[in-house]
Amino acid sequence: MRAVLSALALWLAAACAPLEPRLTHPADFDLSARLAARYGNEAFSANLVWRHGPRFDEMLLTTALGAGVARIVRDGDEVVLTTAEPREYRAADAESLTEEVLGFRVPLAGLADWVRARPAPDAPARTHYGEDGRLRLVEQLGWRVEYLDYDGPRPSRLRLAYPGIELRLAISQWK
Repeated sequence: MRAVLSALALWLAAACAPLEPRLTHPADFDLSARLAARYGNEAFSANLVWRHGPRFDEMLLTTALGAGVARIVRDGDEVVLTTAEPREYRAADAESLTEEVLGFRVPLAGLADWVRARPAPDAPARTHYGEDGRLRLVEQLGWRVEYLDYDGPRPSRLRLAYPGIELRLAISQWK
């Protein structure tokens, strides 16, 4: 894991050429956000651009200066993570792939529903709604998702926790 973090730091320092989004499929949503990850004694932050559709996802992680760090693409049942080197890593699920390559899990299986303030439909979930009727908590697939703030009907700040991992997502734009 330290080797991966060292490699990421080296790429950031070298201002790697940005990774560009590639998928052009019609999407259910596109969003831009700030991502902060804490896992063990390590921490990482990035900008996130995410395009999601029923059978695909494309996530682009960049530094504050726009240098590409990683692209995660799910196309059907295959997930490919491309680093700035570029190196490609493949797996059947994003969670194990991102944990192996980046050092922290990205919960792609439920995240598309969670960012839209709903539990994923095909897994048991525990939910809690506030007095205002808005979803405040989802516990599902081993993750605890807290809704910290809303911008109109959509969540704008989320905290996701998994044993040993904390992700914070601040969504700045929806399309």
